[in-house]
Amino acid sequence: MAAIFDTLKYKYKTGNVMTRLIIINTAVFVILNIINVIFKLFNINSFELIELLGIPSDIPSMLNQAWSLVTYMFVHMEFLHLLFNMLWLYWFGQIFLQYFPGRSLGSLYLLGGLAGALLYVIAFNTIPYYIGMGNGWMIGASASVMAIVMGVAFYRPDIQLHLLFLGPIKIVYIALFAFLLDFLSLGDATNPGGHVAHIGGALLGYLFAIQYRNGRDITNWMSKLIDGFVGMAKSRQKKPKLKVEHVRNETDWDYNKRKHSEQEEIDAILDKLKQSGYSSLSADEKKKLFDASKK
Repeated sequence: MAAIFDTLKYKYKTGNVMTRLIIINTAVFVILNIINVIFKLFNINSFELIELLGIPSDIPSMLNQAWSLVTYMFVHMEFLHLLFNMLWLYWFGQIFLQYFPGRSLGSLYLLGGLAGALLYVIAFNTIPYYIGMGNGWMIGASASVMAIVMGVAFYRPDIQLHLLFLGPIKIVYIALFAFLLDFLSLGDATNPGGHVAHIGGALLGYLFAIQYRNGRDITNWMSKLIDGFVGMAKSRQKKPKLKVEHVRNETDWDYNKRKHSEQEEIDAILDKLKQSGYSSLSADEKKKLFDASKK
């Protein structure tokens, strides 16, 4: 079990934004479902988790838990819900990263989720059909993922994916088909909020693609905001270090020989990591690799 956590930790540290988003969503899913099992065993109402982390349709409730505007887009309680969202994120996220930096993917994920939440709240407070359903809560990364799907599909509409039994199909047609399914499902009573949010994320993704082709990046402000939060977090973690003056007593020849030997050892560890995975490394090898990464 420890080896699995070490591998995931390493993947998170070294992975791109798409990989980190998938790991975060999966980790939240596992944690919440473990809590859900414990709640059931002790007859505790697990729906309170959704009320706390999901986005409520009731405006006063939403204002009282503003954090849910962000947390809802990382929450899944059903495995298939998580699986399909993460597969779409993986397939289209890889294409997206071929043309945009990782920070744009992360920013578009958040903006798509916010757009989906906004349209969901507006719809459930203005459209008679949805008002009649009463207050509810919404969770899931679908709106965020749809923003990425539509964003890359309308930025590079000629890219093709080879689908089983169907052959090569342009991604813009796949995106439009998914959008059409959501639109036709707006009257579905089983998941009305989800379909509304999908459309909100899709429209945001389309706007991103059109504006980017015109030379404007609508995610830029969100990227700067995220960079600011990350910078603040890192500055708090840093501790003042004592200034130590190091005097090297070895000769240049000895120094170069030592550095060459250390580099050969690191190269051997990296080869082992590539062939057998992070879990195959000994504790000493992991420490040496970690120390080398800080230099």
